[in-house]
Amino acid sequence: MTARLTARDLTLRYGDRVVSTRLSLDVPDGRFTAVVGPNACGKSTLLRALVRLLKPESGRVEFDDREVGSYPPKQLAKQLGFLPQDPLAPDDIKVRQLVGRGRFPHQSLLALWSPHDEEAVTTAMAAAGVADLADRPVRELSGGQRQRVWMAMVLAQQTPCLLLDEPTSFLDITHQYQLLGLLARLRDEGRTVIAVLHDINQACRFADHLIAMRDGRVVAEGDPTDIVDAALIKDVFDLPSVIVPDPVTDTPMVVPTLQGE
Repeated sequence: MTARLTARDLTLRYGDRVVSTRLSLDVPDGRFTAVVGPNACGKSTLLRALVRLLKPESGRVEFDDREVGSYPPKQLAKQLGFLPQDPLAPDDIKVRQLVGRGRFPHQSLLALWSPHDEEAVTTAMAAAGVADLADRPVRELSGGQRQRVWMAMVLAQQTPCLLLDEPTSFLDITHQYQLLGLLARLRDEGRTVIAVLHDINQACRFADHLIAMRDGRVVAEGDPTDIVDAALIKDVFDLPSVIVPDPVTDTPMVVPTLQGE
């Protein structure tokens, strides 16, 4: 397994609260990696560290054997595209303008916009299903529509590696599956995708590499077919379950056996 993006012995904290200690992992190239685990287990913190929005107290994050903190911002932004949980759009910005901001890393003082930029924006909006919203103010959109617009902006960035923090948030079930299918296709085209997902069954169906976290540590990682069993689900989520084959993909499907109180 090759990995351009790696983390070694990370200690991550917010103020006095330590989230992870000596956390290490490799993000496999050309794979769709899903990061799963209970709330507040360190998933989002990990992604923030990988894109240098959070500086580790100790340890290193490297891309192409070079510490991410040493990259000029535009150079790193040409390699790593990041969608946070709660992005904020400027007031009164329209959809096409926001998606166009994904082209910023590719622009220079001598060439602010190009036909290639225009093509990238148009293609990204079509892929995210927001082409018909191009002239709408972002503030007028529903939560699900805004999420798809943000996804289009990241796609327009055209990076080889995409890091997405809960990209299916606010989406209805149809758009969730459409987005996950899009991410799988990007993987098939050679892109590297790492996404925090809450639905373990969606993760098993679409991702070909799983990282299961709890309490700031990696409990297990690998192909979902190889690592997902009832013991792992109990360990990670404290949820009794049985594992059955997904009737569509034959990947592991978690069926909780907890009946409630």
